[in-house]
Amino acid sequence: MDKNVLQSIAGVEIYPLISLAIFFLFFLGLLLYVVRANRQHLRSMSEMPLLSDEEIQQHLNHDVIC
Repeated sequence: MDKNVLQSIAGVEIYPLISLAIFFLFFLGLLLYVVRANRQHLRSMSEMPLLSDEEIQQHLNHDVIC
């Protein structure tokens, strides 16, 4: 039954190509973000869960200034 329903939709063959393109572009964008990311910022963000509230404020203030 589902096969008959999908075959009755005009232009249904384009949807898998659109979904593949969206999938590819999303991960390409994610890859570009990771490659171009500021390593120092990522390092300070990864250390934040281990810091006290005062140290976090100091890091955030330092990031805003720089």
